[in-house]
Amino acid sequence: MLSTFRLLPTVTATAILVALAGCVSPTASNTDSTPSPAATASPASTSGHSGNHGGKPGININTAILSELDKLEAKLGIPALSNKIQASRPYGKVEELVSKNVITQAQFDQIKDLVTIEDIVLTGEAKDVDYMTKLGLMKGHLFVAQELLDQGKPDQAEPHIGHPVEEIYADVEDQLNERKIPEFKATLIKLQDLVKAGAKDPAQVNAEFTTSMQAVDGAIAALPEAQRKDPKFVLQVINGLLDTANSEYGAAVANGKISAIIEYQDSRGFVRYAEMLYKDIADQVAKTSPETDKAIVANMTELKENWPTAIAPAAPVKTTEQVSQLIKTIESDSQKVLKPAS
Repeated sequence: MLSTFRLLPTVTATAILVALAGCVSPTASNTDSTPSPAATASPASTSGHSGNHGGKPGININTAILSELDKLEAKLGIPALSNKIQASRPYGKVEELVSKNVITQAQFDQIKDLVTIEDIVLTGEAKDVDYMTKLGLMKGHLFVAQELLDQGKPDQAEPHIGHPVEEIYADVEDQLNERKIPEFKATLIKLQDLVKAGAKDPAQVNAEFTTSMQAVDGAIAALPEAQRKDPKFVLQVINGLLDTANSEYGAAVANGKISAIIEYQDSRGFVRYAEMLYKDIADQVAKTSPETDKAIVANMTELKENWPTAIAPAAPVKTTEQVSQLIKTIESDSQKVLKPAS
């Protein structure tokens, strides 16, 4: 993966900033960290869906998954930067991005407000939004994988099955355990292995794919049904997914061409799931804010035109700026539901 994000709805939630003590490995826990004062955080902060603006925590360069680091890659326009940041871990301070020759000082100056070596612990609704957003990213990957498998392209499908296993599962595993969700990493790995081997038995692949998707859906269903149907909650998840799609698409396009096919496909999957989620709440939004509903539907429809098929077109349908503006507009419109005028 490779990407960037922007304006997210702010949810008032108590989060505990945890300064990572010294050098931290990519998978290190926070057991040796020291708590810092409580802070208010965006629900997607631990997923990298917010920058360090207005005091919000930034992207943790020690622990962020590739889709989080992609935001920096798209910001700077440096191919494969996400992988380079990951390969140079751990960092004792953010300035080591320069001293370890990951980026130049001039490049660091452009992103220094977006990065951190601090982690946060979310609570309440913010934690639930973060949880469902991560699982939504899994679903987006799997949607694209299925499309590619249906088109006889297991080699292109495999990375989209791999990302949920290799990145997202570890990032959400603690929450899965807390919510007593049966382990399903092995299920995802089994599907990945079948596809890596060339998906030679389509019936077996389809069966394992169905099992994997049902496992993700089961994890989402751990959230109360009322919450999953609440427009204010769902719109926060949608914005997180669109923000990620924005960053993935930003990393996919370079010099007016789609140069990173996987990132193009990632963003397609995330937009597709965001649209599906909105359809589930559209009637409720239309009842209370009909003009907002019309605006969101119109902009979502225009947005998805950017991904006509899972196979990337020869040239981008829309520029990264146009995609970014559509997503910002949808997020802005959603604020009218999230924060109605008093």
